[in-house]
Amino acid sequence: MGRTLENKKEIVADLKETLSESTLALVIEYQGLTVAEITDLRRRLRPSGAVCKVTKNTLMGIAIEGEEKWQPLSELLKGSSAFLLVKEDFSSAIKAYQDFQKATKKTELRGGVMEGRLLKEPDVKALGDLPSKEQLIAQIAGAINALATKIAVGINEVPGSLARALQAVADQEQSGGSTETAAVQDSSTEAATEADSSTETAAE
Repeated sequence: MGRTLENKKEIVADLKETLSESTLALVIEYQGLTVAEITDLRRRLRPSGAVCKVTKNTLMGIAIEGEEKWQPLSELLKGSSAFLLVKEDFSSAIKAYQDFQKATKKTELRGGVMEGRLLKEPDVKALGDLPSKEQLIAQIAGAINALATKIAVGINEVPGSLARALQAVADQEQSGGSTETAAVQDSSTEAATEADSSTETAAE
């Protein structure tokens, strides 16, 4: 029994909504996969927030009408298609599909679309090699912690540095004061000597 027009409209509406929330769409040749294997693929994709839609190419073609950033998908609409629609964590989603592909050896990646650009298999593989969302969060958290540690160490060192600076100023002032005192004493001695000499001359 074929799908009714109303049913097809619902499918198209669902595809449109999912595409509006997606940043990446992958198209795979899924012919030969069992229902259990499709279910397994969906399970693997779930942690990354990606979904797998198995639908006719004509319905996906209708869903992308007027959507400029998804137009390149039309070049991939052939054969038995399954669509992996990825929201944000495309690296994890691609890795999940690659693991599934290795396990089943039944699917073939036809290509993908991201930001209006048609992606070939090497492009998708490069995206999959990027850090996952969780890895990026961990790296950012690590960088923040490292920065916080440096700031804390710097703050702790401030009192010691300040104390050393104040001591240096005090030592400098003390040294300068001693020099001036010595100079005054020397001048007084010289004056006294000259006075003594004058007295001796007058006496003669």
